[in-house]
Amino acid sequence: MIRKVSILDRSRTREGHPAPGALRDTVELARAAERLGYHRFWVSEHHSVPGVAGSAPTVLAAAVAAATGRIRVGTGGVMLPNHQPLVVAEQFGVLESLFPGRIDMGLGRSVGFTNGIRRALGRDTGDADRFEEQLTELLGWLDGTQRTHPEVHARPAEGLHVPAYVLATGEGAGIAARAGLPLVVGDLRTRGRVAEIIETYRKEFRPSARRTEPYVVVSGTVAVAASAEEARRILVPEAWSLAHSRTRGSFPPLRPAEEVEAMEMGPKERELYEGALTGHVHGTEEQVAAQLNEVAEQTGADELLVTTSTYDRTALLDSFERLARVAGL
Repeated sequence: MIRKVSILDRSRTREGHPAPGALRDTVELARAAERLGYHRFWVSEHHSVPGVAGSAPTVLAAAVAAATGRIRVGTGGVMLPNHQPLVVAEQFGVLESLFPGRIDMGLGRSVGFTNGIRRALGRDTGDADRFEEQLTELLGWLDGTQRTHPEVHARPAEGLHVPAYVLATGEGAGIAARAGLPLVVGDLRTRGRVAEIIETYRKEFRPSARRTEPYVVVSGTVAVAASAEEARRILVPEAWSLAHSRTRGSFPPLRPAEEVEAMEMGPKERELYEGALTGHVHGTEEQVAAQLNEVAEQTGADELLVTTSTYDRTALLDSFERLARVAGL
């Protein structure tokens, strides 16, 4: 069993519950995560997505940290190609100054989801290829080693210790290994591929001032309920939203499971929907415990980052309570 368990919440919007409520739900979930003993609570970055309210992760992380007192708080992640490294360093410097010893800096290399979003951000797909260069610059702003702008300092970030994590998309695993940083990799539906990425990361890892040994966080959806069928229904709203996005080009707010189950879907959407329901860790507490033991054996992960979203917030909280028992938090 992976004993260190954390949560990534994407502030998913729900039909009939607009974005401001989704952000408040995220803060409330963070309070519950702290009460249940979860290790860290991260928030994400998405732009112009109808189904996601979390567009400014460092701002939301500040709200989460202010509403909690112990749990580590961070981003999963800030998409570095969308930002200037100096500004990212400054933002995390402010967070660490306000909430010392509790802030994590999870970093990804994705750019905007569509051409329109990328144009609005002043970025294009090629900017993702500069992630390693930007990461080096960002770390230099924090430890004071950057020399490109010798007259400039990241205040109040310079000299502060803010743990950095690299989200593995594309070349992310190799970049994390070369930088000597922890790796965040998912999802659990493709465990064989995840295990291969982790093996490569561990082989290529170069010890650094930030970390002397590899550290692996595996991420994915986990749903726990009184029965396997109830656990599967937790997965339904997100599975439909994903299938909808891939057939219609827009990632929509979540809808109740019973509405989704009553829908008529075209063949392609139905295929994508059924595929999106498979492979996740879900079931009763006993079933999930067995599945997570398999994940631990396959990956040797140091930590599990749970990314579950659903329409029914009561069922979601119950799932996290049951998972906390399974993991012995």
